[in-house]
Amino acid sequence: MRRPVGMMMLVVAALALPPGGAAAQSLAIEPRERLLSMTGEGSVHASPDMAVITLGIVSEEASARAALDANTQSMTRVLDALRAEGLEPRDLQTSGFSVEPIYSQPPRDYDHSRPFQPQIVGYRVRNSLIVRIRDLQRVGAILDQGITLGANSVSGPSFTVADPKPLEEEARRAAMRDALKKGELYAQAAGVELGPIFRIEESYSRPPQPLQAAAMRMEAADSAVPIEGGELTFEAQVSVSWLLAE
Repeated sequence: MRRPVGMMMLVVAALALPPGGAAAQSLAIEPRERLLSMTGEGSVHASPDMAVITLGIVSEEASARAALDANTQSMTRVLDALRAEGLEPRDLQTSGFSVEPIYSQPPRDYDHSRPFQPQIVGYRVRNSLIVRIRDLQRVGAILDQGITLGANSVSGPSFTVADPKPLEEEARRAAMRDALKKGELYAQAAGVELGPIFRIEESYSRPPQPLQAAAMRMEAADSAVPIEGGELTFEAQVSVSWLLAE
């Protein structure tokens, strides 16, 4: 006699009959399959090996031409300095460029009962550069240099890894080991015997979101920005179902 399974959750799935006339004429009914399903979770921790920052230059002048020239000069200085630091072309990428008019604003004592007609009083040029830094020891110095040479809109750094696949795969292996261990434990506790694996489904494999550095502070003109890379966590979840032995 088979022992009761107690509080353990058993997932029971019925095999569906195929559609059509052949199914309607068949008198044989497939037996129901008794399944045990478990979810395993795995995580892997790793130190980042790459930082990503965005250096932006915003220039405002009376004419679009003057704003563009000023912006180009500043961005050229930044690019030349980064190349001189040994950054590779693949690690420098323009991410955004725009030219837009600047409109006048009503004075504080303006009578708002009358419509205000804004006028173009200048032009604004924005140019943003994504910089990938593969030597984390240089992140602070490169940030400092970029700001010194004209970058006035900075975001990041965000930390990541250049090749996440091995870490993602290890998280998946850990999730599978967790599911197998749980399956054996629950089957033993319930007094049932596991049959072959019926189904494996990955619930998610979550790469880490780029880790943002804490608020940065500039200590002195000749001092690099203090930066800490922290740690990244790769996560995965898998669902495994076994047929229960008769």
